Amino acid sequence: MCRNIRPLHNFAPPATEEEVRDAALQFVRKVSGFAKPSQANAEAFERAVETIAEATMRMLDDYVTAAPPKDREVEAAKARARSADRYAA
Repeated sequence: MCRNIRPLHNFAPPATEEEVRDAALQFVRKVSGFAKPSQANAEAFERAVETIAEATMRMLDDYVTAAPPKDREVEAAKARARSADRYAA
């Protein structure tokens, strides 16, 4: 999985449309192999991003969980700690 795509489910506050679109963009970039498509492929690329973003929002809206929502700041701190351990000299 692409390292730039982050889990978006079960956070307080919920994932924003911008976060979902960013994840969709990363996914389409990874699958297509294009960071920025050519003019000939730009429309198909954008359509794919929008389709993935819509499907992701639907999925997140439909998911049900009994677990309490995760705090974004706590999860970010955990990620920073993991990163510091991973890249410690």
